[in-house]
Amino acid sequence: MTGQPIRKTKGPSPHHLAFRGGFNAVASLPGYQRQELVDLVSNEEIARMRRFWPFWARLSQLPPQLNWRTWLILGGRGSGKTRTAAEWVRERMETAVCSRMALIGPTFADVRDVMVEGQSGLKAIASPHERPRFEVSRRRLVWPNGGYALLFSAEDPDSLRGPQFDGAWGDEMAAWAKPEAVFDTLRPALRLGTAPQLVLSTTPRPIPALKQLVADSTCVVTRSATKDNRHFLSQGFAEDLAARWQGSVWARQELEGEIIEDPEGALWTRAQLASARARHLDADYERVVVAIDPPVSVGANADYCGIIVAAAVGEGHQRRAIVLADLSTQGLQPSEWAAVVAEAYQHFKANVIIAEANQGGEMVRTVLRLAVPLAPIRLVHASHGKRARAEPIALLYAQDRICHAAHFRELEDQMCSFGAPGFTGSPDRVDALVWALTDLILDQGPSPSARSL
Repeated sequence: MTGQPIRKTKGPSPHHLAFRGGFNAVASLPGYQRQELVDLVSNEEIARMRRFWPFWARLSQLPPQLNWRTWLILGGRGSGKTRTAAEWVRERMETAVCSRMALIGPTFADVRDVMVEGQSGLKAIASPHERPRFEVSRRRLVWPNGGYALLFSAEDPDSLRGPQFDGAWGDEMAAWAKPEAVFDTLRPALRLGTAPQLVLSTTPRPIPALKQLVADSTCVVTRSATKDNRHFLSQGFAEDLAARWQGSVWARQELEGEIIEDPEGALWTRAQLASARARHLDADYERVVVAIDPPVSVGANADYCGIIVAAAVGEGHQRRAIVLADLSTQGLQPSEWAAVVAEAYQHFKANVIIAEANQGGEMVRTVLRLAVPLAPIRLVHASHGKRARAEPIALLYAQDRICHAAHFRELEDQMCSFGAPGFTGSPDRVDALVWALTDLILDQGPSPSARSL
């Protein structure tokens, strides 16, 4: 066993309530049985139990009972993964199993605001007489017994060169800017003690560094979903997110804590889109377009009306584009989605509205003209299949010529499944994206795949 036991003086007296994962077992009992158990426990025991982590934790939140070098805690939003890792650090530092700990987050502000001072951070979970002192100027957290933790940003992997540790906690490692570089400097620094260990807590993303950890035989993986922690979340939090994301790929990753792999054959990968979000265009936009893929029907079961706003700067091979908004909408009458287009045209000060006219023809122009009378409107007809039209745009992403101004969840989900054998439904958002980026970058001369009317 590598996880050291919590000192008995830290927990309640030997009572049948104080067992591993006890809270969730008690919470599942009928109300009268819960009350009977509470009546058997003294006020002093209850006070001590409040800080006895093994009682409140789910079994997946307790250190694995195996030999491990790395414990990877994968969880959805609000699943308790930060608290899980923080409790591991607290126990190791308070019992002096570790004396020098490294705390690493995506940025230094994340380490300070979440890992140290957050609601589930190390200061909040400590008992008053063992609460660590935060020395901001030295970027370290000092426990009353003399042990300390140094704070590091994953943006600066070289800062880990020099110090040495007997333990480390890295939070949200899937969001680190340079995870491989951090591990390259961190692992040699974990050289104190007999068995230094690393705990990583994160909502997963399919990045290479995370996949390598999962495949590592010395890494133990535990998983938890948002709903598993519902007793400690605000009422309806998990249900509201589940309803908003409706079983999408995003829900599986952000709520269930799954690593979502890119399907074979898809034109885009999640790593590409994460890279697109990390880039920015600082110059003034030279051309802004609102592109539309109109639906052929209306109602709750209709396809979405794809509406994408994008802009470009530069010329020739230096020309780059940024996706500014995904305003795609479902179930609206033509006059209603045309009003969305008109508002986007005015808000983003667009140069032109581009609409696919394979379905609707002149009706599309008429509807748009009524909504925004003075806007230039360009109707385009697809003369190639959807994949053939999308492939040049996928190449632009691979060349790092496209940026995303925000995380467009539904659009990116569709992009990362479009082209794969199992893809079904209409690629409405992708179609609108393709038309927008084709106009901005590829159509600087005659285009073989679209023609203006």
